[in-house]
Amino acid sequence: MESKKTTVSSKAEEYLEAIYRLENKTGVAKTMELARQLKVVPGSVTNTIERLERQSLVIHEPYKGVKLTEKGRKLALNILRRHRLAERLLTDVLHVDWSEVHEAACKLEHAITPDIIKPLEKTLGHPKTCPHGNPIPTACGGIIEEKSEPLVNLSPKESGIIVKIIKENAGVLQYLATLGLTPGVCVELERKTSSGGPVTIRVSDTSHALDYKVASIINVKRTDGKMRG
Repeated sequence: MESKKTTVSSKAEEYLEAIYRLENKTGVAKTMELARQLKVVPGSVTNTIERLERQSLVIHEPYKGVKLTEKGRKLALNILRRHRLAERLLTDVLHVDWSEVHEAACKLEHAITPDIIKPLEKTLGHPKTCPHGNPIPTACGGIIEEKSEPLVNLSPKESGIIVKIIKENAGVLQYLATLGLTPGVCVELERKTSSGGPVTIRVSDTSHALDYKVASIINVKRTDGKMRG
């Protein structure tokens, strides 16, 4: 039997999406991390989390963090679906640079209603990922994701195809684009240190030194041999 539809505000949608992203990354969403990501004061986070908990959308364990309930997860995936389709609309149809679409999609996602999402998806050609390579949830709330791992996991002289950029920071995306590091591109790891220092990679016939943190947000699918220039 289908459960009664839950309606939440745009603000609550932003929280659910942020909780999903943090929970998917670390297993739980810490309130301080939520405040930092949403750029609000911790007290505001606490009040909103309490409201979401009353709606049975999250479970908050003091000193541990926040997790989505199954009901909350379904809502979060629906929001994420709208967000990533909005990013596709902005890049594919309106030709907005991929580094700028995340912030714009955060606003646009709230305006995409159920009667719009199906024709939008059809117009876009039923894309499977956002412009940054992250999977677009299905209408049923499923996630079909290509297997990948952080670029920094590769050993020297190993190569991989870039699958996704997991952190959609505008400045970082602009930087990666200037180096040609976008989904679908083959990259070889040339050198790395064990201390988390710079990582040297090669794309096409050019070598670049990347900060370890930047390299760690690039996920790749291993190839059989090293990349050829």
